[in-house]
Amino acid sequence: MHSVSLHYTLSHKDDNAATAPTEAALLRHPLMALLQAVDQQGSISAAARQLKLSYRHVWGELKRWEEVMGHELIIWEKGQSAQLSEFGGKLMWAERQTQARLAPQLEVLRADLERTFAVAFDPQAHVLTLYASHDDALPRLREHAASTGLHLDIRFCGSVDAIRALNEGRCTLAGFHTQGQPHAESHSAQAYRDLLKPGLHKIIGFATRTQGLITASGNPMQLHSLTDVAQRQARFVQRSPGTGTRVLLDDLLAQNQLSTHDLNNWPDEEPSHTALAEAIASGRCDVGLGIESTARARGLGFVPLVQEQFHLVCLKSALDTPATKALRAVLEEATWHEALNALPGYQAQNSGQVQSLSKQLPWWTFKRAKKISHPPVLRLN
Repeated sequence: MHSVSLHYTLSHKDDNAATAPTEAALLRHPLMALLQAVDQQGSISAAARQLKLSYRHVWGELKRWEEVMGHELIIWEKGQSAQLSEFGGKLMWAERQTQARLAPQLEVLRADLERTFAVAFDPQAHVLTLYASHDDALPRLREHAASTGLHLDIRFCGSVDAIRALNEGRCTLAGFHTQGQPHAESHSAQAYRDLLKPGLHKIIGFATRTQGLITASGNPMQLHSLTDVAQRQARFVQRSPGTGTRVLLDDLLAQNQLSTHDLNNWPDEEPSHTALAEAIASGRCDVGLGIESTARARGLGFVPLVQEQFHLVCLKSALDTPATKALRAVLEEATWHEALNALPGYQAQNSGQVQSLSKQLPWWTFKRAKKISHPPVLRLN
Protein backbone atom coordinates (compact mmCIF):
# COMPACT_ATOMS: atom_id res chain seq x y z
CA MET A 1 0.00 0.00 0.00
CA HIS A 2 1.50 3.36 -1.05
CA SER A 3 0.93 6.50 1.02
CA VAL A 4 -0.48 9.73 -0.41
CA SER A 5 0.70 13.26 0.50
CA LEU A 6 -1.08 16.45 -0.55
CA HIS A 7 0.83 19.54 -1.68
CA TYR A 8 -0.01 23.04 -2.82
CA THR A 9 1.94 25.88 -4.41
CA LEU A 10 1.84 29.65 -4.02
CA SER A 11 2.16 31.77 -7.14
CA HIS A 12 1.51 35.35 -8.19
CA LYS A 13 -1.96 35.73 -9.66
CA ASP A 14 -2.25 37.93 -12.72
CA ASP A 15 -5.47 39.88 -12.34
CA ASN A 16 -5.80 40.07 -16.12
CA ALA A 17 -5.51 36.32 -16.60
CA ALA A 18 -8.55 34.29 -15.60
CA THR A 19 -7.88 30.84 -14.22
CA ALA A 20 -10.47 28.20 -15.04
CA PRO A 21 -12.04 26.78 -11.84
CA THR A 22 -11.53 23.23 -13.06
CA GLU A 23 -7.83 23.86 -13.59
CA ALA A 24 -7.45 25.58 -10.21
CA ALA A 25 -9.17 22.70 -8.45
CA LEU A 26 -6.76 20.03 -9.68
CA LEU A 27 -4.19 18.51 -7.40
CA ARG A 28 -0.97 18.46 -9.35
CA HIS A 29 1.53 15.60 -9.30
CA PRO A 30 4.69 15.69 -11.48
CA LEU A 31 4.49 11.99 -12.42
CA MET A 32 0.92 12.33 -13.69
CA ALA A 33 1.97 15.31 -15.81
CA LEU A 34 4.75 13.21 -17.38
CA LEU A 35 2.47 10.25 -18.09
CA GLN A 36 -0.25 12.45 -19.55
CA ALA A 37 2.23 14.18 -21.87
CA VAL A 38 3.71 10.89 -23.10
CA ASP A 39 0.22 9.42 -23.63
CA GLN A 40 -0.88 12.47 -25.65
CA GLN A 41 2.32 12.95 -27.68
CA GLY A 42 3.32 9.33 -28.27
CA SER A 43 7.01 10.01 -27.64
CA ILE A 44 9.26 11.09 -24.79
CA SER A 45 10.94 13.84 -26.84
CA ALA A 46 7.58 15.36 -27.82
CA ALA A 47 6.40 15.10 -24.21
CA ALA A 48 9.52 16.93 -23.07
CA ARG A 49 8.86 19.74 -25.57
CA GLN A 50 5.25 20.05 -24.41
CA LEU A 51 6.36 20.32 -20.79
CA LYS A 52 9.26 22.62 -21.73
CA LEU A 53 11.72 20.22 -20.12
CA SER A 54 14.80 18.48 -21.45
CA TYR A 55 14.58 14.98 -22.90
CA ARG A 56 17.19 13.83 -20.37
CA HIS A 57 15.19 15.16 -17.44
CA VAL A 58 11.92 13.50 -18.55
CA TRP A 59 13.65 10.19 -19.25
CA GLY A 60 15.45 10.29 -15.89
CA GLU A 61 12.27 11.12 -13.96
CA LEU A 62 10.32 8.29 -15.60
CA LYS A 63 13.06 5.81 -14.67
CA ARG A 64 13.21 7.16 -11.12
CA TRP A 65 9.46 6.80 -10.66
CA GLU A 66 9.60 3.24 -12.01
CA GLU A 67 12.05 2.40 -9.23
CA VAL A 68 9.84 4.10 -6.63
CA MET A 69 6.69 2.34 -7.82
CA GLY A 70 8.32 -1.00 -8.56
CA HIS A 71 6.49 -1.20 -11.90
CA GLU A 72 7.21 -0.35 -15.52
CA LEU A 73 5.50 2.90 -16.58
CA ILE A 74 6.41 3.30 -20.28
CA ILE A 75 6.70 0.73 -23.06
CA TRP A 76 9.08 2.12 -25.66
CA GLU A 77 11.16 0.60 -28.39
CA LYS A 78 13.30 2.39 -30.95
CA GLY A 79 11.32 3.35 -34.03
CA GLN A 80 7.96 2.91 -32.27
CA SER A 81 5.67 5.28 -30.37
CA ALA A 82 6.04 5.38 -26.61
CA GLN A 83 3.01 3.96 -24.79
CA LEU A 84 1.92 3.70 -21.18
CA SER A 85 2.30 0.28 -19.64
CA GLU A 86 -0.77 -1.40 -18.17
CA PHE A 87 0.31 -0.14 -14.73
CA GLY A 88 0.89 3.37 -16.10
CA GLY A 89 -2.57 3.31 -17.66
CA LYS A 90 -4.12 2.29 -14.35
CA LEU A 91 -2.32 5.15 -12.60
CA MET A 92 -3.79 7.60 -15.09
CA TRP A 93 -7.24 6.05 -14.60
CA ALA A 94 -6.89 6.43 -10.80
CA GLU A 95 -5.86 10.06 -11.31
CA ARG A 96 -8.94 10.81 -13.43
CA GLN A 97 -11.25 9.09 -10.95
CA THR A 98 -9.79 11.03 -8.04
CA GLN A 99 -10.06 14.38 -9.79
CA ALA A 100 -13.64 13.67 -10.88
CA ARG A 101 -14.79 12.65 -7.41
CA LEU A 102 -12.92 15.26 -5.36
CA ALA A 103 -13.00 18.27 -7.69
CA PRO A 104 -15.76 20.16 -5.72
CA GLN A 105 -14.06 19.57 -2.35
CA LEU A 106 -10.67 20.45 -3.78
CA GLU A 107 -12.01 23.72 -5.17
CA VAL A 108 -13.44 24.64 -1.75
CA LEU A 109 -10.09 23.77 -0.13
CA ARG A 110 -8.15 25.77 -2.73
CA ALA A 111 -10.39 28.82 -2.27
CA ASP A 112 -10.09 28.58 1.51
CA LEU A 113 -6.30 28.37 1.31
CA GLU A 114 -6.26 31.32 -1.10
CA ARG A 115 -8.36 33.45 1.26
CA THR A 116 -6.21 32.52 4.25
CA PHE A 117 -2.90 33.25 2.55
CA ALA A 118 -4.30 36.54 1.24
CA VAL A 119 -3.94 37.85 4.80
CA ALA A 120 -0.17 37.36 4.65
CA PHE A 121 0.04 39.55 1.53
CA ASP A 122 -2.30 42.27 2.84
CA PRO A 123 -0.26 45.10 4.45
CA GLN A 124 -3.38 46.32 6.27
CA ALA A 125 -4.10 42.94 7.92
CA HIS A 126 -2.72 41.82 11.27
CA VAL A 127 -2.50 38.45 13.01
CA LEU A 128 -2.41 38.23 16.78
CA THR A 129 -1.84 35.01 18.73
CA LEU A 130 -3.81 34.75 21.97
CA TYR A 131 -3.64 31.97 24.55
CA ALA A 132 -6.56 32.25 26.95
CA SER A 133 -8.73 30.63 29.54
CA HIS A 134 -11.90 29.23 27.97
CA ASP A 135 -14.39 32.02 27.35
CA ASP A 136 -17.57 32.46 25.31
CA ALA A 137 -16.87 36.05 24.26
CA LEU A 138 -13.49 35.47 22.63
CA PRO A 139 -14.83 33.54 19.58
CA ARG A 140 -17.26 36.41 19.01
CA LEU A 141 -14.39 38.87 19.27
CA ARG A 142 -12.51 36.83 16.66
CA GLU A 143 -15.44 37.09 14.23
CA HIS A 144 -15.90 40.80 14.93
CA ALA A 145 -12.19 41.60 14.58
CA ALA A 146 -11.82 39.66 11.31
CA SER A 147 -14.12 42.15 9.58
CA THR A 148 -11.60 44.91 10.41
CA GLY A 149 -8.58 43.01 9.09
CA LEU A 150 -7.41 41.75 12.50
CA HIS A 151 -7.16 37.96 12.67
CA LEU A 152 -7.03 36.41 16.15
CA ASP A 153 -5.32 33.05 16.48
CA ILE A 154 -6.94 31.87 19.73
CA ARG A 155 -5.72 28.84 21.66
CA PHE A 156 -7.80 27.89 24.70
CA CYS A 157 -5.94 26.53 27.73
CA GLY A 158 -5.79 27.13 31.48
CA SER A 159 -5.15 30.67 32.75
CA VAL A 160 -1.82 29.64 34.27
CA ASP A 161 -0.69 27.94 31.05
CA ALA A 162 -1.78 30.98 29.03
CA ILE A 163 0.41 33.36 31.02
CA ARG A 164 3.31 30.91 30.86
CA ALA A 165 2.92 30.81 27.07
CA LEU A 166 3.12 34.61 27.03
CA ASN A 167 6.28 34.62 29.14
CA GLU A 168 7.86 31.95 26.94
CA GLY A 169 7.18 33.93 23.78
CA ARG A 170 4.58 31.54 22.33
CA CYS A 171 1.90 34.22 22.08
CA THR A 172 1.45 37.99 22.14
CA LEU A 173 -1.50 38.10 24.53
CA ALA A 174 -2.77 35.92 27.36
CA GLY A 175 -6.31 35.85 28.75
CA PHE A 176 -7.02 35.09 32.41
CA HIS A 177 -9.65 36.04 34.97
CA THR A 178 -9.86 36.92 38.66
CA GLN A 179 -12.23 38.43 41.17
CA GLY A 180 -12.01 42.19 41.33
CA GLN A 181 -9.10 43.29 43.54
CA PRO A 182 -8.17 39.82 44.92
CA HIS A 183 -6.34 40.10 48.22
CA ALA A 184 -2.69 39.25 48.73
CA GLU A 185 -3.35 35.89 50.42
CA SER A 186 -5.88 34.64 47.90
CA HIS A 187 -5.39 31.58 45.72
CA SER A 188 -5.44 33.94 42.74
CA ALA A 189 -2.44 35.78 44.14
CA GLN A 190 -0.62 32.51 44.77
CA ALA A 191 -1.34 31.32 41.21
CA TYR A 192 -0.41 34.49 39.30
CA ARG A 193 1.97 36.51 41.48
CA ASP A 194 5.15 34.82 40.24
CA LEU A 195 3.97 34.87 36.61
CA LEU A 196 3.02 38.54 36.31
CA LYS A 197 5.35 41.42 37.09
CA PRO A 198 4.67 45.20 37.18
CA GLY A 199 6.86 46.99 34.70
CA LEU A 200 7.10 43.89 32.49
CA HIS A 201 3.43 43.22 31.80
CA LYS A 202 0.47 45.45 30.95
CA ILE A 203 -3.23 44.62 31.28
CA ILE A 204 -5.73 45.46 28.54
CA GLY A 205 -9.32 45.55 29.76
CA PHE A 206 -11.66 43.04 28.15
CA ALA A 207 -14.88 42.35 30.08
CA THR A 208 -16.59 41.42 33.28
CA ARG A 209 -18.48 38.14 33.37
CA THR A 210 -20.61 36.29 35.88
CA GLN A 211 -19.58 32.94 37.32
CA GLY A 212 -21.83 30.80 39.46
CA LEU A 213 -23.35 27.40 39.98
CA ILE A 214 -24.50 25.64 36.82
CA THR A 215 -27.25 23.18 37.74
CA ALA A 216 -29.74 20.94 35.99
CA SER A 217 -32.64 22.81 34.40
CA GLY A 218 -34.90 24.26 37.09
CA ASN A 219 -32.29 23.65 39.83
CA PRO A 220 -34.13 20.56 41.19
CA MET A 221 -31.77 20.21 44.20
CA GLN A 222 -32.29 23.86 45.14
CA LEU A 223 -28.59 24.63 45.29
CA HIS A 224 -28.03 28.33 46.00
CA SER A 225 -24.51 28.36 47.45
CA LEU A 226 -21.39 26.25 47.79
CA THR A 227 -22.52 25.50 51.34
CA ASP A 228 -25.70 23.92 49.90
CA VAL A 229 -23.58 21.90 47.47
CA ALA A 230 -21.41 20.58 50.31
CA GLN A 231 -24.25 19.87 52.75
CA ARG A 232 -26.39 18.03 50.18
CA GLN A 233 -23.40 16.19 48.71
CA ALA A 234 -24.45 17.09 45.19
CA ARG A 235 -22.22 15.51 42.53
CA PHE A 236 -19.80 18.34 41.78
CA VAL A 237 -17.88 18.48 38.49
CA GLN A 238 -14.50 20.23 38.68
CA ARG A 239 -12.58 22.14 36.03
CA SER A 240 -9.04 21.02 35.22
CA PRO A 241 -6.13 22.12 37.48
CA GLY A 242 -4.49 25.33 36.29
CA THR A 243 -7.70 26.81 34.90
CA GLY A 244 -8.82 30.19 36.19
CA THR A 245 -12.16 28.74 37.30
CA ARG A 246 -10.40 26.13 39.42
CA VAL A 247 -8.40 28.93 41.10
CA LEU A 248 -11.61 30.94 41.57
CA LEU A 249 -13.32 27.93 43.15
CA ASP A 250 -10.55 27.62 45.73
CA ASP A 251 -11.03 31.28 46.66
CA LEU A 252 -14.83 30.95 46.92
CA LEU A 253 -14.52 27.82 49.06
CA ALA A 254 -12.11 29.58 51.40
CA GLN A 255 -14.52 32.52 51.72
CA ASN A 256 -17.22 30.03 52.77
CA GLN A 257 -14.82 28.22 55.14
CA LEU A 258 -14.93 25.11 52.99
CA SER A 259 -12.38 23.06 51.08
CA THR A 260 -12.52 20.79 48.03
CA HIS A 261 -12.64 17.81 50.42
CA ASP A 262 -16.10 18.98 51.56
CA LEU A 263 -17.47 18.51 48.05
CA ASN A 264 -18.72 15.30 46.48
CA ASN A 265 -16.27 15.62 43.58
CA TRP A 266 -16.95 13.77 40.36
CA PRO A 267 -13.80 11.85 39.35
CA ASP A 268 -13.62 13.34 35.83
CA GLU A 269 -12.43 16.94 35.46
CA GLU A 270 -13.54 19.04 32.49
CA PRO A 271 -11.31 21.30 30.35
CA SER A 272 -13.93 23.92 29.43
CA HIS A 273 -17.20 25.50 30.53
CA THR A 274 -18.94 23.81 27.61
CA ALA A 275 -17.71 20.36 28.65
CA LEU A 276 -18.74 21.04 32.25
CA ALA A 277 -22.23 22.07 31.14
CA GLU A 278 -22.54 18.92 29.04
CA ALA A 279 -21.64 16.76 32.05
CA ILE A 280 -24.52 18.36 33.96
CA ALA A 281 -26.98 18.29 31.04
CA SER A 282 -26.30 14.57 30.54
CA GLY A 283 -27.14 13.84 34.19
CA ARG A 284 -23.65 12.56 35.08
CA CYS A 285 -23.24 15.42 37.57
CA ASP A 286 -25.52 17.74 39.50
CA VAL A 287 -23.60 21.01 39.65
CA GLY A 288 -20.38 22.79 38.77
CA LEU A 289 -18.84 26.26 38.74
CA GLY A 290 -19.08 27.97 35.34
CA ILE A 291 -20.08 31.07 33.40
CA GLU A 292 -23.65 32.23 32.91
CA SER A 293 -23.56 32.40 29.10
CA THR A 294 -22.74 28.68 28.79
CA ALA A 295 -25.51 27.71 31.21
CA ARG A 296 -28.10 29.82 29.36
CA ALA A 297 -27.04 28.50 25.95
CA ARG A 298 -27.51 24.91 27.18
CA GLY A 299 -30.85 25.61 28.90
CA LEU A 300 -29.46 24.81 32.34
CA GLY A 301 -30.06 26.41 35.72
CA PHE A 302 -27.70 29.13 36.93
CA VAL A 303 -27.07 30.69 40.35
CA PRO A 304 -24.78 33.77 40.16
CA LEU A 305 -22.01 33.84 42.77
CA VAL A 306 -19.45 36.40 41.64
CA GLN A 307 -18.64 38.95 38.95
CA GLU A 308 -15.07 38.61 37.79
CA GLN A 309 -12.69 40.50 35.55
CA PHE A 310 -11.46 38.83 32.39
CA HIS A 311 -8.08 40.38 31.62
CA LEU A 312 -5.89 40.40 28.54
CA VAL A 313 -2.21 40.77 29.38
CA CYS A 314 0.78 41.43 27.15
CA LEU A 315 4.40 42.35 27.56
CA LYS A 316 4.86 46.09 27.85
CA SER A 317 7.12 45.95 24.77
CA ALA A 318 4.20 44.64 22.64
CA LEU A 319 1.71 47.26 23.74
CA ASP A 320 2.29 49.65 20.83
CA THR A 321 2.82 47.13 18.03
CA PRO A 322 0.39 47.54 15.07
CA ALA A 323 -1.47 44.29 15.86
CA THR A 324 -1.99 45.10 19.55
CA LYS A 325 -3.05 48.67 18.75
CA ALA A 326 -5.54 47.28 16.21
CA LEU A 327 -7.01 44.99 18.90
CA ARG A 328 -7.33 47.84 21.38
CA ALA A 329 -9.18 49.88 18.75
CA VAL A 330 -11.63 47.02 18.11
CA LEU A 331 -12.24 46.55 21.84
CA GLU A 332 -13.12 50.23 22.20
CA GLU A 333 -15.70 50.18 19.39
CA ALA A 334 -19.33 50.77 20.39
CA THR A 335 -20.44 47.96 18.06
CA TRP A 336 -18.21 45.51 19.95
CA HIS A 337 -19.60 46.72 23.30
CA GLU A 338 -23.13 46.06 22.04
CA ALA A 339 -22.22 42.55 20.89
CA LEU A 340 -20.50 41.77 24.19
CA ASN A 341 -23.28 43.16 26.38
CA ALA A 342 -25.80 40.98 24.50
CA LEU A 343 -24.03 37.85 25.80
CA PRO A 344 -25.64 36.69 29.10
CA GLY A 345 -23.50 37.58 32.11
CA TYR A 346 -21.05 39.78 30.17
CA GLN A 347 -20.48 43.50 30.32
CA ALA A 348 -17.96 45.67 28.49
CA GLN A 349 -15.94 47.40 31.20
CA ASN A 350 -12.72 49.27 30.45
CA SER A 351 -12.65 47.28 27.22
CA GLY A 352 -9.50 48.11 25.27
CA GLN A 353 -8.06 50.38 27.96
CA VAL A 354 -4.51 49.85 29.19
CA GLN A 355 -4.52 49.32 32.94
CA SER A 356 -1.92 49.19 35.65
CA LEU A 357 -1.07 45.67 36.75
CA SER A 358 -0.36 46.70 40.34
CA LYS A 359 -3.71 48.52 40.59
CA GLN A 360 -5.78 45.67 39.14
CA LEU A 361 -3.91 42.98 41.05
CA PRO A 362 -2.58 44.77 44.16
CA TRP A 363 -0.34 42.03 45.45
CA TRP A 364 2.98 43.78 45.15
CA THR A 365 4.35 46.23 47.69
CA PHE A 366 7.25 48.47 46.92
CA LYS A 367 9.21 49.52 49.95
CA ARG A 368 10.54 53.02 49.81
CA ALA A 369 14.17 53.46 50.69
CA LYS A 370 14.62 54.89 54.16
CA LYS A 371 16.34 58.22 54.43
CA ILE A 372 19.72 57.91 56.14
CA SER A 373 20.07 60.48 58.89
CA HIS A 374 23.57 61.75 59.48
CA PRO A 375 24.73 63.02 62.87
CA PRO A 376 25.41 66.75 63.01
CA VAL A 377 28.91 67.76 62.02
CA LEU A 378 30.83 69.84 64.54
CA ARG A 379 32.88 72.52 62.91
CA LEU A 380 35.85 73.89 64.80
CA ASN A 381 36.88 77.42 64.08
